[in-house]
Amino acid sequence: MSEHDSDSSGGGGASRSSGAGSQGGGSGRKGFVRDVMRRINPTGGTGSASGRPEDSDFAQSGSPEYGGGEAPHPGSGRADSEAERLQDAMRFFGSDSNEFRHRLDRMLADFETLRRRYDQARTQHRDAERQNEKLVAMLQEAKQQIELLKEEVDKLCAPPNTYGIFLRANKDGTSEILMDGRPMRVNVHPNLDPFQLDEGQYVVLNEAFNIIEGAEYTQRGEVCTVVDSISDSRVIVSGHTDDERVVTLSEPLRRETIKVGDPLLVDMRTMYAFEKLPKSSVEEVMLEEIPDVTYEDIGGLGDQIEILRDSVELPYLHPEVFLEHKLSPPKGILLYGPPGCGKTLIAKAVANSLAKRIESRTGKATTAYFLNVKGPELLNKYVGETESKLREVFKKARDKASQDVPVVVFFDEMDSLFRMRGSGVSSDMEATVVAQFLSEIDGVESLQNVIVIGASNRQDLIDPAVLRPGRLDLKVKVSRPDRDSAISILEKYMTDDLPLHESLVARFDGDREKACKGMIKEVVDNMYSEGDENKFLEVTYAKGEREIFYFKDFSSGAMLENIVARAKRKAVKRFLEGGEHGITADDLIDSVREEFKENEDLPNTTNPDDWARISGRKGERIINVRTLITGMERKEESIENVSAGQGQYL
Repeated sequence: MSEHDSDSSGGGGASRSSGAGSQGGGSGRKGFVRDVMRRINPTGGTGSASGRPEDSDFAQSGSPEYGGGEAPHPGSGRADSEAERLQDAMRFFGSDSNEFRHRLDRMLADFETLRRRYDQARTQHRDAERQNEKLVAMLQEAKQQIELLKEEVDKLCAPPNTYGIFLRANKDGTSEILMDGRPMRVNVHPNLDPFQLDEGQYVVLNEAFNIIEGAEYTQRGEVCTVVDSISDSRVIVSGHTDDERVVTLSEPLRRETIKVGDPLLVDMRTMYAFEKLPKSSVEEVMLEEIPDVTYEDIGGLGDQIEILRDSVELPYLHPEVFLEHKLSPPKGILLYGPPGCGKTLIAKAVANSLAKRIESRTGKATTAYFLNVKGPELLNKYVGETESKLREVFKKARDKASQDVPVVVFFDEMDSLFRMRGSGVSSDMEATVVAQFLSEIDGVESLQNVIVIGASNRQDLIDPAVLRPGRLDLKVKVSRPDRDSAISILEKYMTDDLPLHESLVARFDGDREKACKGMIKEVVDNMYSEGDENKFLEVTYAKGEREIFYFKDFSSGAMLENIVARAKRKAVKRFLEGGEHGITADDLIDSVREEFKENEDLPNTTNPDDWARISGRKGERIINVRTLITGMERKEESIENVSAGQGQYL
């Protein structure tokens, strides 16, 4: 087999190489051979061109070399016939085998190209599927955004909701509301239980004025004061124009204790009160407290305390005796005297002692109220505001006194409020303030269980109508402490439980109480001596007479307390610096000297008569005051004469 065999073997090699690239190998070659045999057969059948049956059998069965069937068993007759048919086919192709080989190569190349295109198309298909999934997710997200935007557009295009005040729920499912002060009966949303809403609560209404949602309570309105209570849900209030109105309390406000004088937040359109405000304007200038000061805490004022007990406590302890004698307790008390002598302490002790006496008599717990009114802060630049706050003070006192407890109204610096009418320089506001006070203290409304106590160190400036009997009936002068009073006051602050110096205690044989009293006596003797070292002032009266005053003439309870505090600070500082422990008599004496030196410049030499009145020195008019403190250097500056034309206007 020379040429035909080589062609056949070459064709077979090409077929094998192409079949290796195909999927099945044998099935690809088999189909190709059948296609070739059909083309070369003029009848379009499966037979050979020569019409021989062996050629037809070869075409139908296929060559083993081309994968047309399984190879016959070697040695059989069928193998020989197959070989013969193969040889006949090779002879039949003859010189056309090269052309068929080239065509076969081109077909295989086209097949590889198609296969690559197929793989590329599959890759593109997978990429398109992934892209399609992304597009689907983006479309779904865009759909959701469109739905949200549609909801926002619907909200923006929806008609506005209005608010109403809920009144009550009816059994038929409807509810009563107030809208702009107009009562209405409306329906309620099925998902909303109207019986869970509170009276006075805001509710949201749709365009058909039906309740669709509950809301909060209003936080805006007018501040009104409770005048009287009608029932648990209704009260009478007074506004800023003093017009009285009946308002309804909201449901949360009914659970609180509402008293006369309490400020409420009221909506004037609906006439509902929603909130109890924490403080009224008068409470800014009035301190309500329960004092714990007793008469035993006050030293050196035994006579004044005895007068107050007889005048204040006896009418409350024995009311039947006073009623039998047709005697009324005093309405007011004036405590006057120099500053720092215990006027405020006495007023607090009166309230506390009165409550304890009433409690011991009745066996019922009694609380005393002490309303400390800061006089200068009660003043207001607007016309009528001071009088309004004064009315609120007495209204508060009457409210407390209605609980059958004693109430003490204490006006400190009374001369700043109730000055003599006509004494104003730029205005005459004292006329209306004094008139308001007089109408409150002895007006139509009684002040039962209310005691008015005023304190002042310039009682000569108070209007005489305030001081007359029937208003401030009792006038008690609180004088400066004398020697015995000073000892009594110092014993309140210098007690035997304080750390005393060992030498002081040893001097009194270890008795701390005697040591403390001995030290106090030594200090008071030094303080109240009339030696040159204690000279303080020389005053000149209008008649030309002169008088020398000592430090003892200007002492006070506050000064004595400050002296003890100075001595304690000296002992503490000495101990912290590594010195001896305990208070000595020298500490107190040095503190007295330091206190005197600090007060040397206090006298008012510009207007000495006014200073003398404040300090408690009454009598002839003083025209000059000169300090006489010895042992201290003072720098005096001479007055220079200025020639005419050289002065300046300041």
